[in-house]
Amino acid sequence: MTKLMLTYLAFDSSTRHVRLDPHEPAFYQNPYEAYAFMHGASNAFFWEEFGFWCFGGFDDVSRLLRDRRFGRQNPAGIPDRSGIGRDRTHLNAFDGIEANSMLELEPPVHTRLRTLVNRAFVSRQVERLRPRVEALANELIDRFEPDQVDLLPAFASPLPITIIAEMLGVPVEMGPQLLDWSHRMVAMYMHGRTRETEETANRAARDFSDFLRGYVAERRKNPGDDLLSLLIAAQEDNQKLSEDELVSSAILLLNAGHEATVHQTGNAVRSILAQGGDPRRFFVSAEATAATVEECLRFDAPLHMFTRYAYEEIEVGPGVIVRPGETIGLLLGMANHDPAAFAEPFAFRPDRADQKNVSFGAGIHFCIGAPLARLELEVSLKTLFERLPRLHLAEQPRFRDSYHFHGLETLVVHTGQ
Repeated sequence: MTKLMLTYLAFDSSTRHVRLDPHEPAFYQNPYEAYAFMHGASNAFFWEEFGFWCFGGFDDVSRLLRDRRFGRQNPAGIPDRSGIGRDRTHLNAFDGIEANSMLELEPPVHTRLRTLVNRAFVSRQVERLRPRVEALANELIDRFEPDQVDLLPAFASPLPITIIAEMLGVPVEMGPQLLDWSHRMVAMYMHGRTRETEETANRAARDFSDFLRGYVAERRKNPGDDLLSLLIAAQEDNQKLSEDELVSSAILLLNAGHEATVHQTGNAVRSILAQGGDPRRFFVSAEATAATVEECLRFDAPLHMFTRYAYEEIEVGPGVIVRPGETIGLLLGMANHDPAAFAEPFAFRPDRADQKNVSFGAGIHFCIGAPLARLELEVSLKTLFERLPRLHLAEQPRFRDSYHFHGLETLVVHTGQ
C-alpha cells in the first residue's frame, strides 16, 4: 500500500481513499492546490470526511450531471443530509421547504415546477433588467466611503438581493432580514453542522415561510406585475403551484438569487485585481466583458461541490460501484481546473479558446438563474472597474470556512479616489 502526502492531505493509492478535512485553513483558503494534487493522483476518490465517492475530472462531472440514473431527490424520502440523530422533528419547517423545492426534486414534479418558474428567467426577460442593474451598481458605488470600503456588504451583497427582491415583489428594505434567513438556512449544506445549526436553520425556514405566506395572501388579493403574482397566476396544463410549492420556490429563488452571486462577485474582483494593471482592459467591449465573466466563473467558482443520489447500482468508473440511495460528490471547482480540459488551467485567461465551465451545473438542474447571474456580474464588474480603475486591495482577503461554498469573509479595498 502506497501513501502520498500533501501536508494536510493523505491519499491511499491502493483504495483511492482521501483524508482531507474541509475545515483545514490551508485547504479552504486555496482548494486548488489539493485539486491539482488529485488531478495527478486520481480524478475519482473516496473522500473519507464526507463518506462518499467524489469526481473532479471535467468530462466525468459534466457527464454525471446529465446522467438521469442520478438525481437530487432522496429515494428514501426526507432528506438525510447527515441529520444529528434519527429524530428530525426539530427540522419540520426546513424539511417542509426542501420537500417542495425544485432543486431537491426530479421529474415529473421538477419539470412542472421548473416550467412554471422558468419563464421569468429566460435571457430575453432577464435582459430587460440591464438598465436597472447598471443604475443600482452606480448608486451603490456613489455610497462608498471616499478611501476604503468592504465590497462585500457595500456592493456584492446588496446588488443581487435588491434585484431578486424587486423581481419577486417583496420589500427591498427587508434585504438584511432575507440575507440573515438565507445564511442560516444554507449553513445546513456545510460539512460538520451541529444541532444548533439545525435548530437555527429551522427557525429561519419557519420565519421565512411565514413572511412569504403573508405576501402570497396579499398578492392573491392585489396582484401586480411581480414574479410572485406571476407564479400565483401561472398555469401549465391547468396545474398551478400549490401554496407550499410557491413558498418553497420563492425561498429557493431568493436564496439562490444572491448567495452564489455574492461569492462570485467577491471572487471575481479578487481574481481581476490579482492580474495587476488597468482592470478596464478586461471590459473594453461586450464580448470581452462576457468572456471575462466566464473566466471568473471557471477560475474561482462560488460552489465547489454538488451532490447527487444514485437511483440504481452503477459502475461510475473503473472499480467504482455505487448502490441505490448512495451519494456522489461532483467537484465543480476541481473540474474547472482539469488539465485534461484546459490549457494552463491555473492561469486567468479570458481569451482562452477552451472557455467552458460547470459552475452552473448541467442537465435538468442547470442553474435556472444563470442568465440573471451572468448579467449581474457583467454589469456590476464593468461598472465597478470603469468607475474605480485604481481600485486595489487594502488587505489580503481571506476565504470563509464554508466548504462546499467558496467565498470571502471580507473584501476591503482602497477605492483610489
